[in-house]
Amino acid sequence: MSHHNSDQMRGCLTHTNGNTVDHSSRGEPRNQRSQTDPAGKGATSQTTSSDTGGTMNKKPPTSSETKGEVKVEKMVASFENAQKGDKKSTSDEHRDRKAQNPPSYSASENCRASNRPSQSEPMDTSHASSSATRPKRVIELGPTYPIKKLKTMENFNTDSHERPTPMNGHTILIDIPYFQRGVIVPYEGKHVWDSNHVKLPHMYPASHQRSRGSPSRWDTTHEALNRLTKERFSIGDIESAIMSYNSSNKDKWTFDALYYYGRNIHTMDNILHMVIPKMAKLALDLPDLIKRPIPLLRQQQNQAITMSQQQISSLLANAFFCTFPHRNDTSPGSEYANYPTINFSSLFGSRNDSAKSALQAKKMRAILHYFDTVTNESPHQDSASKPDGLVTFERICIPSQYLPNWKNRKETLKNLHISSEGSIEKEGTGMLQVDFASKYIGGGVLKSGLVQEEILFLMSPELIVARLFTEKLADNECLKITGPQMYNITSGYSSTFSWAGPYNDCTKRDMWKRRYRQIVAIDALDFKNPKEQYTKENITRELNKAYVGFSGQPKTAIATGNWGCGAFKGDPKLKALIQLMAAAVADRDMAFFTFGNEHLAFEVQRMHDILSKKSVTVDKLYKILNDYCGHYTREHHSPKDLYRFIREKIGHPESSL
Repeated sequence: MSHHNSDQMRGCLTHTNGNTVDHSSRGEPRNQRSQTDPAGKGATSQTTSSDTGGTMNKKPPTSSETKGEVKVEKMVASFENAQKGDKKSTSDEHRDRKAQNPPSYSASENCRASNRPSQSEPMDTSHASSSATRPKRVIELGPTYPIKKLKTMENFNTDSHERPTPMNGHTILIDIPYFQRGVIVPYEGKHVWDSNHVKLPHMYPASHQRSRGSPSRWDTTHEALNRLTKERFSIGDIESAIMSYNSSNKDKWTFDALYYYGRNIHTMDNILHMVIPKMAKLALDLPDLIKRPIPLLRQQQNQAITMSQQQISSLLANAFFCTFPHRNDTSPGSEYANYPTINFSSLFGSRNDSAKSALQAKKMRAILHYFDTVTNESPHQDSASKPDGLVTFERICIPSQYLPNWKNRKETLKNLHISSEGSIEKEGTGMLQVDFASKYIGGGVLKSGLVQEEILFLMSPELIVARLFTEKLADNECLKITGPQMYNITSGYSSTFSWAGPYNDCTKRDMWKRRYRQIVAIDALDFKNPKEQYTKENITRELNKAYVGFSGQPKTAIATGNWGCGAFKGDPKLKALIQLMAAAVADRDMAFFTFGNEHLAFEVQRMHDILSKKSVTVDKLYKILNDYCGHYTREHHSPKDLYRFIREKIGHPESSL
C-alpha cells in the first residue's frame, strides 16, 4: 500500500457512544472460513481478519480480499457505515431470520484458541432440525441489552482525578512531579543487575566479558547501531550489526524473513531506509530514557509497571536489534525458560521456508510502521494521535483462598449484549477487552503465529514489550494492560494475514495520559481431548481464570467472545456460561460477540433469558454444570446438549419445542 492510499485511512472515526472507533474488527460473514480464526483464541478482532472478529464487511470477500489484500477504500467505508445511526442490536435482526447450523472448522497449526468450534468435536446445536431451521421458541426472547448502555472507561472518568502515585508493587518509570507539570521525563534511580529485574543491555557487567581489554558488549552494540544511523546500509548490514554482539548465535540465527522483506515488501512503502536509522538512534537512547530498574512481573506477585510510550519504543527498538542479554536461550532450565522471547531474532529467520518468510515479513511491515510513527517528528502529525502518553502493565494474582467459592455464590447473571456481528475492539471500545492469550504473553507474535493474540499485538505493538518482563501466567493470574495505542489496521489471519494500513488513534486519554483502552490477557485450558473439559476441576479452573481477569476496577462492561473454542477445543456454549458466571460475581455486564455465528448468538441469548427470568443464581448453575459433568461421563457416547440439560434441571418445559 502506498502512502498516498494509506493517507485515506488517517483520521479519527467516532463511535456512536462517544468513544473512538477501534478499527480492529477481524470479522466477516460466518460462512467465509478463509477470513476466520479457526482456533477459539479470538476475542479481539481486527479489521477484516475474523481471527476473532465480528462482521465488519457484510459482503462476501473477493478472491483478493480472501488473500488478505483488502482495499483501503472498502475498509474506510465499512468503518463509516458502522458509525451511522444509533447502535442497533444485530441479534434482534437475526431472530427474524432462519438460523443456520454453525459450520465446523479444522484447527490450523497456528491457531491456539479460536472463535469457531473445531472439526474434531462437532457441537450439538440443541434441537436444530435437519433442515437447518431455527428451533421453535420456548421463551419469547426480548431484545438483547443495548450496547450503548454498557459502561465504558469514559463513564468512570470523573471518578479518577488522581494523578499517578507510587505504591507498593507499582513501579513508575517517569518522574511524577514533572508529570504533574505536564512534562514526561524518566525517574532517576539506580540500576541493578539481578534475577528480579530486567537485565538491560547497557548494564551488562564487565565481569561477564570474555576477555579483559576487549570492548564492552554495550560498546560493541553502540558502535554497530551508530553505523546504521549514519551510513547507507543494506539488509546485510543490519544482519552484520546484530551479529556483531550476538556472535555465539552465528550458527543458529538466520535472516531469511528479513531479506524477504527487503526484496518483496520494502518497495510497497519504501520506509526502511528512513526508519532504520531512527530506530537505531532510539535503541541507543535507552540509557537516557530508562534510569531506574524495571522489575520482572513474577508469578504469584501483584505488581505493576507504568512507563511512557517513548520508553516502550526504545525498549522495542532494542528488541528489534536483539540487544537484550541472556534472553536468547529459553530451553528448560535456562534463566529465562519461564519467559517469552523478546529479541526479534526468531521473527527474522524462517530456515528457508518461503511461506513463513512471507508472513513474517508482513508482520515486520506492521512493526516498522509502528516505529515510523513513534519516530515521526513532523509538525504536521495529529497531536491527538502522538504517542506521548503512558501505559500500565499489571500482573494480577488472586490467591486460592480469595477466589470465589462457586457453590455458595448467590449472584444472578448480569446484563448481556450478544451479537453475531461486531467485534471486541470496535464495538467494545472502552470496555475491558479480553485477549484469549497464551500462557506466554504474546504467543507466537515473534515467530510465525498469526491468529488472534498475535494480530492484536501487531495492531498495538506496544503490547510486545510485556514479553520483556512478564513471566508465564499461572492458573490464578492475568495480565492487564491499560492505555496501549493502536497503530495498524490488518486483514486476514494466519496465511491470509496482511497489513492493510495505518490507524490514526485518537482515543481519549485518562488522567495518567493513558488511552481509554484496557486489555486483559487470560489463557484458556488447551483440551487435547475435548471431553476433558466436562469435569468439575476444569470448569472451576476456567471460572477462576475468568474471574481473575474480570475482577478489579473500574467496573466497565466486558467485551469478549468464544474463549478457547477452536484448536483448544472448548465448547462455546459452556465457555459462554463460564464467562457469564465469572462476570456476575465480578459485578460486570458483558458484550459477547459470536463472530458471525448467528445460531450460537441465539442459543446463548435464549439461555441467558431463561436463567435470568428464573433468577438462577451462580451457585445453582455451578451445581448444574457439575451434574452435567457426571451425565457426560456416564453418557459420553450420546450426552444431552448442555443447554437442554440445564433447561430440564431448572424445570423449563421442552414440550413446546
